[in-house]
Amino acid sequence: MNQTRPQTGHDLVLDVRDLCTHLGSRNRPVRAVDGVDLRLHHGETFVLVGESGCGKSMIALSTMRLLPPSGRVVDGEVVLNGRSLLDLPEVEMRRERGGRIGMIFQEPMTSLNPVMTAGRQVAEAVRLHDPQHAADPRARVVELFRQVGIPDPARRVDEYPHQLSGGMKQRVMIAMALAGRPDVLIADEPTTALDVTIQAQVLQLLRDLQRETGMAILLITHDLGVVAEMADRVGVMYAGQMVEVGAVDDFFRQPRHPYSRKLFRSLPDASKRNQGLDIIKGMVPPLDREFTLCRFRDRCEAARELCGGGPPPWQGETEDGYRCHLGVDDIHLEQAVLPVTRDPVENGGRPLMQATGLKVHFPIRKGVLRRTVGHVKAVDGLDMALHAGRTLALVGESGCGKTTVGKALLQLLRPTGGSVDFDGTELTQLKGEPLRRLRRSFQIIFQDPASSMNPRMLVGDIVAEGMRAQGIGGDRNAQRARVAELLGQVGLPADAVQRYPHEFSGGQRQRIAIARALAVDPRLIVCDEPTSALDVSVQAQVLNLLKELQAALDLSYLFITHNIAVVAYLADEVAVMYLGRIVEQGPVGRILNAPAHPYTEALLASVPVPDPARHREVLRLEGDMPSPANPPAGCHFHERCPKAEPRCREAYPPTVALDETHRVACWLHQE
Repeated sequence: MNQTRPQTGHDLVLDVRDLCTHLGSRNRPVRAVDGVDLRLHHGETFVLVGESGCGKSMIALSTMRLLPPSGRVVDGEVVLNGRSLLDLPEVEMRRERGGRIGMIFQEPMTSLNPVMTAGRQVAEAVRLHDPQHAADPRARVVELFRQVGIPDPARRVDEYPHQLSGGMKQRVMIAMALAGRPDVLIADEPTTALDVTIQAQVLQLLRDLQRETGMAILLITHDLGVVAEMADRVGVMYAGQMVEVGAVDDFFRQPRHPYSRKLFRSLPDASKRNQGLDIIKGMVPPLDREFTLCRFRDRCEAARELCGGGPPPWQGETEDGYRCHLGVDDIHLEQAVLPVTRDPVENGGRPLMQATGLKVHFPIRKGVLRRTVGHVKAVDGLDMALHAGRTLALVGESGCGKTTVGKALLQLLRPTGGSVDFDGTELTQLKGEPLRRLRRSFQIIFQDPASSMNPRMLVGDIVAEGMRAQGIGGDRNAQRARVAELLGQVGLPADAVQRYPHEFSGGQRQRIAIARALAVDPRLIVCDEPTSALDVSVQAQVLNLLKELQAALDLSYLFITHNIAVVAYLADEVAVMYLGRIVEQGPVGRILNAPAHPYTEALLASVPVPDPARHREVLRLEGDMPSPANPPAGCHFHERCPKAEPRCREAYPPTVALDETHRVACWLHQE
């Protein structure tokens, strides 16, 4: 922030001053972190937010001195308890790293060695940073596993990472970071890859550990709900620079920087169902150049002539202010999008697609002869109906079978049993050419657009591929014209046809995937987590586009997601899935406001709310979801259910209708 700082207080643990980190060549470096100040106090949680690529993780890696080979700190200081980390030789830095300062990485599976037991990996950290237990670390490892809430810790220390769930692996990473009893814990997106139920447990664990040990936490996230729940202070990053810092209550009550305000207005929720989400125009500027003006100027609706007069000043105190030429009262943002009006078809009449008793079982083979010894029951007797022009959201924890359902409905995976009726045609009976011809009526948008496209094909050929396969769209000239029309429809420039997928941002690649799906004029699109990898601002663009296309083309969506805010904004109906079966289905308002199944209640209670004034009561679920290869007898949820009764263990409950549109499979509602 480059201004006069007050004297360091006795409780200041981490002081990052004017940090500058460059990547790549020295002639034209990428300025990943460009003059950042950050102060972290004893017992405090400081949360960094911002779009992908803004420099959040680079601050953490610079602090830990874990930069990639092309990275280097070119200026600034990192002071931990009065000691400069950047001046230490590597041997001494190793004692600090994992000792007084620990780090939890985003993806635990890539951070754990798959050929070493979890306990042995934590024991390495104990030997390095805990002299008291260095000779015999096992007792300390078991204690750490118990401290982070891993059940049966004495047994789990001897298990390998692949034997642990995602939540368990993240707890192992936390145990490893705590082995040196750190003063500062850096958590880089520690819950991004986790379900909301596991996320709630991990966040509560971090709060409990902080309360017990007094450690400071630097948390990196893009989820404003997590910010509201965890932060004492918030720092907003944009294009390698800190643009706003403040107390969490002040930040949510009145964000000051125009970028911060736009982030809040991009958030989906139920109150915005009948309008488009506000978007941030343009893209983050490339960081391989020096900035002489405000970095947000070209995307800022509040920009004025004075914004072209050099870099914006820092307004306010060192630990509470924002970087802008304009005063708070001078920043006025207009609603940048037009309302999206849609009159969805009511539930009456025949569904466009209906699944009855759908099953997808995968064989488990063992031995030299690969004999089948069991089955993974990914989908096990599922009933679902989707009407024309409506959006059905399918929600549930990872591994419950959501993606398998989407693929089975489209016959990309052939069902083991049950029926799938699409507008009067039984899909499970179709093969070969008849099924191929019908595929133009239903398409799929995958979670990761980059991996679903051939990197060697031009975007024009990717979008036209379906038309050529189906023999539709006329000759090549007509198809080219159709591709240009589709790219314009999804908001991409005409010259995109001659470019490759890697030349586009994540949000733009998702638009290409949507254009490809639309090319064959489908009536139904399965959207498999299409916004989970996107920033809030890019997510708003994609959701706006999906709503506009549905209104214009009367499309039906099966929207697979774990983001409840997106469900509240986009969906007409919600189906809640647990271990291969639908446990509750009904209108979005009824499900979100008055859930009937205990699992739905726990799922919704686990979602962090972007409002620090609202303190939710998490309904903590014990344990992890059982294996679909060996589901429990009776109701599949009874082992984790806080309301379980003896009959829940004896038989699976039948599905009952609470009214014409709301169905639930739970013994509590049988009367």
